[in-house]
Amino acid sequence: MANPFETLGLAPTFALDPASLEQRQRELNRAVHPDRHAGKSPAERRQALSRAMDINLAYRTLRDPASRAEALFELLGAGGTRESTISDPVLLLEMLEQREALEQARQSKDLARLRGIGALMAERERRVTAALESAFAPLLGSTSPSQAALSQAALSQAALSEAAPSEAAPSAPAVRAEARAEQLAGARQLLAELRYVRRFAEEIAVFEDES
Repeated sequence: MANPFETLGLAPTFALDPASLEQRQRELNRAVHPDRHAGKSPAERRQALSRAMDINLAYRTLRDPASRAEALFELLGAGGTRESTISDPVLLLEMLEQREALEQARQSKDLARLRGIGALMAERERRVTAALESAFAPLLGSTSPSQAALSQAALSQAALSEAAPSEAAPSAPAVRAEARAEQLAGARQLLAELRYVRRFAEEIAVFEDES
């Protein structure tokens, strides 16, 4: 998929205002509206239609925090986040306890308890989304091609250093690369948690409809 930020003419960031994003989509769509291209050649009309499809796809990608995060990981050269899973044992235990509480509420048809768990998940989603915004901020401060190349070179150098016995301290680029890798890993975990919380909230909604 094309870079959705580039398609909409926006700087890569996780902190997007939904209203401003929607306004940007409408502005761009007005420029490619069929009425503006009625008298043009078939090739130009097809190009306008293709552009409109790209704009709408980019908008759908960026309006959702999870797919927006995925797009940012792609730009950072760290794609494949759809396969990420929660690895924090404390968080896993907490989620297991919440799932047991949900099952108890479902079996007892306790609608008030279901809604209470749903409110907790909604608040957790807000917190995780805010944490993702904070996690991406330092990562997106070093996304230029030269800096990305430097990070890749630093990762390669770090791997070579581990392979060769040496008492020398890690170089500054290697340290920066290691810190960046840790930041990426932390952001991936937050995205995995966001997806889990959303699925959990969807289950609660289904149970509420059944009650």
